[in-house]
Amino acid sequence: QVQLVESGGGSVEAGGSLRLSCVVSGAWDTSYCMAWFRQSPGKAREGVAAIFTGGYDKFYSDSANGRFTISRDSAKNAVYLEMNNVKPDDAGMYYCAARIGRGMCDRGGWYGLHEYNIWGQGTQVTVSS
Repeated sequence: QVQLVESGGGSVEAGGSLRLSCVVSGAWDTSYCMAWFRQSPGKAREGVAAIFTGGYDKFYSDSANGRFTISRDSAKNAVYLEMNNVKPDDAGMYYCAARIGRGMCDRGGWYGLHEYNIWGQGTQVTVSS
C-alpha cells in the first residue's frame, strides 16, 4: 500500500522560511509525479507546485513562483517544498500528492486534483504577521 507522509509544517513569521517534506512508502514504480497542494479555511484545495519524474520538470502557481522551490530525492523517495518569504496568504493545510501507476502526468494540468491518486494527511502551516 502506497502512503505519503508529510512533515515540516508549523508556525512561521511572515517573511520567514519553512521546509515541508513528503516521504513515499510502498511504491513499486519510481516513475511518478508529485505535487503540493494547499487548502486554506473556506477555500478550495489548490495546487502550489509539482515535480515530474527525473526532477527536471517543475511547475508553480503564480503565488508560489519565485518564492517556493520544489525538489525531490529519488534515493529517499522524498519530495520537499522550500518556502521562502512566506506571506499570510500561504497559511493553510499543505497536502502532498502523487500520481502513481497512471501513466504520464499532464504538464498543462499539473494543478488539477484529479491528476493525483495518492494523498497524504497534510501538514499545517501557520503564518503570523
